[in-house]
Amino acid sequence: MENILRKIDKLGIFFLLYTFVFIIFFGTIAYTLPFVFAFILASFLKKPTRYLMVNFRIKNATASLLTTSIFFTFIIILFSLIITTLTSESIQLGKNIQSYITLNKQILLNFFNNLQNYYKNLDPSIISNIESNITNYITKTINIGMNASTKIFSQTLDFVSTIPYVLMVLLFTLLTTYFFTRDLSSLNRKNFNIIPPKSEDRIHYIFDESKKMLKNYLLSYLLIITITFLETLVVFLVFKVKYAVTLSILCGIFDLLPIFGIGAVYLPIIIIFFISRNVIAALGLLISYIIITIIRQIIEPKIVSQSLGLHPVAVLAAIFIGLKANGIVGILFCMFLLVSYNILKKVDVL
Repeated sequence: MENILRKIDKLGIFFLLYTFVFIIFFGTIAYTLPFVFAFILASFLKKPTRYLMVNFRIKNATASLLTTSIFFTFIIILFSLIITTLTSESIQLGKNIQSYITLNKQILLNFFNNLQNYYKNLDPSIISNIESNITNYITKTINIGMNASTKIFSQTLDFVSTIPYVLMVLLFTLLTTYFFTRDLSSLNRKNFNIIPPKSEDRIHYIFDESKKMLKNYLLSYLLIITITFLETLVVFLVFKVKYAVTLSILCGIFDLLPIFGIGAVYLPIIIIFFISRNVIAALGLLISYIIITIIRQIIEPKIVSQSLGLHPVAVLAAIFIGLKANGIVGILFCMFLLVSYNILKKVDVL
């Protein structure tokens, strides 16, 4: 009984400390963001830096400068290509919307005429209910639209005002990544001299496991996004959907957002194809959307659980509970709670 109470005390203390650290971390992330990014990037760049040092006899500072410069050059080129493609296709999409409506004007008119004829033949009580619902919906839509317009305008101003902050974050991330990479690539056990010898191995293990699991967590979701992007790209190319690359990238991004999901891209396209009487393509896209969604739900817990060494049921529970509690932040809280517990259990702290 005493051992059980001691275990409960340890778990309670762990949960309180973890919650406190999590709140402090995300509460101050606006001030620590460049350093968090830099530390994560430096962890990735540590091995190639050491490779240059050992195999090419390059000094630590020079090797760190090379790997950091090459990495950021690659990232800048990649993002430039993505932004250029997205901008170009978005401009073309905007230009073609009006021409699309003009070309399909008769089809759209026929579609709405058919709806109107069907509507007239309905029972008067059903029509009354539909009209009241439509009136309520229009009122709510107008209110939401007005609020959204105000919100978009204020967010645009906020975004413009944050550009200097974003540039500052990029600059500090670049500089700090170099220094972190230089220090991590020459890291040795002397850095842990402040830790008592008996605790050194345990703390060193916790530190390494934490880095490893954070890296695996990021890579697992990068893999999930990539799979969604490739699946969508293939589907859109097969059914000859215009702007396939742009829309596939949007699907990959929306795939991480609980509220939107890939349906935010798929469903409008399916509706457009149905209205255009391209029924085969519309049904194909609908079936593909269902299949991709099912695959996403299957592979996410499996990939994340394997990368973090956690049970799939535990990962599913963390995703569901976190999503219901507080969206993406809730998922992060529950996932890192599991990861922290797993690490501390391995070293017999819990």
